[in-house]
Amino acid sequence: MQKLEHPDKTGYRLKLIVLAAAFVATLLCSVIFGRYNVGILDLAKILINRLLEFIGKIIGTPLGLNKTWSSAAETVALKVRMPRIISATVIGAALSTAGVSYQGMFRNPMVSPDILGASTGAGFGAALGILVGFNYVGITALSFCFGLGAVFLAYSISRVSRLNATLSMVLSGIMVGSLFSAGTSFIKLFADTNNQLPAITYWLMGSLSSIKGGDAVFVTILVLVGILPLILLRWRINLLTVSEDEAKSLGINSGRLRFIIVVCATLMTAAAVSVSGMIGWVGLVIPHFCRLIFGYDYKRLIPASILLGGAFMTIVDDLARLATTAEIPLGILTAFVGAPVFIWLILRNNGSDE
Repeated sequence: MQKLEHPDKTGYRLKLIVLAAAFVATLLCSVIFGRYNVGILDLAKILINRLLEFIGKIIGTPLGLNKTWSSAAETVALKVRMPRIISATVIGAALSTAGVSYQGMFRNPMVSPDILGASTGAGFGAALGILVGFNYVGITALSFCFGLGAVFLAYSISRVSRLNATLSMVLSGIMVGSLFSAGTSFIKLFADTNNQLPAITYWLMGSLSSIKGGDAVFVTILVLVGILPLILLRWRINLLTVSEDEAKSLGINSGRLRFIIVVCATLMTAAAVSVSGMIGWVGLVIPHFCRLIFGYDYKRLIPASILLGGAFMTIVDDLARLATTAEIPLGILTAFVGAPVFIWLILRNNGSDE
């Protein structure tokens, strides 16, 4: 007898397949289209040729296709667009997944990935790196370290507080975020107005214009380290909506689960911000769209957030590089898109509680 699927489960799979197809189409179109278009057949040949060359190196026999595409098309596709598109996709997935995880942990749909100060800490680190004259790698590394440090400080303060654990964590995050934001303003006060101040200001607005292959590898590895545990534990996030006693009766250590979420979400947020700069709204708006389409089960929300967040960030980056002759900072575009959409979502709910 054929096994029948639950209608809701079948509907979820269909929606996820459609979303995955849209995700792949978005990536493909982003590589093909631009100020220098790359033909889809040329792109397929370039990728197959690179794969054959890689296999040939492994087996010790030269492999490859006859080159019928231009060197410019290969350079644009592999060295210019691919690192940027991969980075945009990974950053969008990271921010949206961190946002939906924090929202589940804090039981609040208004929470975003920078709730514990990761973004402001990373921003301070980047501003400090620019002020002391670090190169791009040094600025990225310092930004990443300060992003992690800000959340560690907020978490440590919340652990010694006598307030409710969730409330103390939120308040600590707000305090640490304000502290690092003030530190960034202080750095801008002393920065050179001709070079350093414009660089700090532009970095804080968010951009992927300087992305290289090494940056894409760096952010992808760190995001994978953070996102895989959340994928494996996504069903447990549903249990954070119940009381501590109920969770314990189900064999779930809520404190340990919250710690894992904080570590994973912080790692992803700090890695994303250290590479792209400050990009808001992604981790707040995308989870709401996912709930609208897939419901409130985190087993479904986490995969949906990865796909939708990655596709959204890729589209926004395409607009940033193609809309005008001068590139538009990503933070501006995400705010222009995110704020009206969020207002629509609020009005659509008619004040009802998530």
